[in-house]
Amino acid sequence: MSTEPRYSVASPRKSGPRHLAEGDDPASESALRIVWLCPDLLSTYGDRGNMLILARRAYVRGIPVETIEVRSDEPVPQQGDIYLLGGGEDGPQALAAQRLNANRGLHQALERGATALVVCAGYQLIGTSFFAKGTKCAGLGILDISSDRGPTRAVGELAGEADPALNLPTLTGFENHGGRTHLGPGLKPLARVTTGVGNDGATEGVWHGKIIGTYMHGPVLARNPALADLLISWAVGSPVAPIDDTWPNRLRAERLAAIR
Repeated sequence: MSTEPRYSVASPRKSGPRHLAEGDDPASESALRIVWLCPDLLSTYGDRGNMLILARRAYVRGIPVETIEVRSDEPVPQQGDIYLLGGGEDGPQALAAQRLNANRGLHQALERGATALVVCAGYQLIGTSFFAKGTKCAGLGILDISSDRGPTRAVGELAGEADPALNLPTLTGFENHGGRTHLGPGLKPLARVTTGVGNDGATEGVWHGKIIGTYMHGPVLARNPALADLLISWAVGSPVAPIDDTWPNRLRAERLAAIR
């Protein structure tokens, strides 16, 4: 089998991310399978870039990669390695929650031990409840978090110091949300806020097992390559070797300088 990914930033013309067909085998067993969920509903502020960054950083390390885009009306493949949900408006967010709850493929994949990165609306909907257009909606209930509406909209740069257990540098991103998210007992925030709002002005995001939730766009993995590598390492079951991050580090330095 070829080690070229079905989708790669380095080889964009060879093939693109495929869509799931009925009865389709989602991926070969030897590839790192990155599943982008609900791109038709949840895809704002460049969140598709998280899939591109993961694919590229795996590919340059010689890890075979397959990316799969799963629309909201398609079944969620359960044999993925990394699942992604992005941001979106209230209506699409509520519809995504309904369809993912009806399918329950994401629930089963995460129960199996898959890795996930969920951003903004995607972050809210993995919890027990969130608000959309003033109505309280049922979330996926994957994590014990709930989201309500804040007094003001949080818009602008967001930065924070990651939980030391994750061994990550300062996290940086862009936030644009009206919600405030509350973590249940036993859940840890992804970071302590130094700039911006995040969950509540003090904490940002959540991490539990191999699930990361965040309000950071940017896309977040372009601005935080170490976070991308952490997700890959969780998915493959071992640390990944360093690669040349000259250009990502320049972007990080630029954004960190802007908030200082």
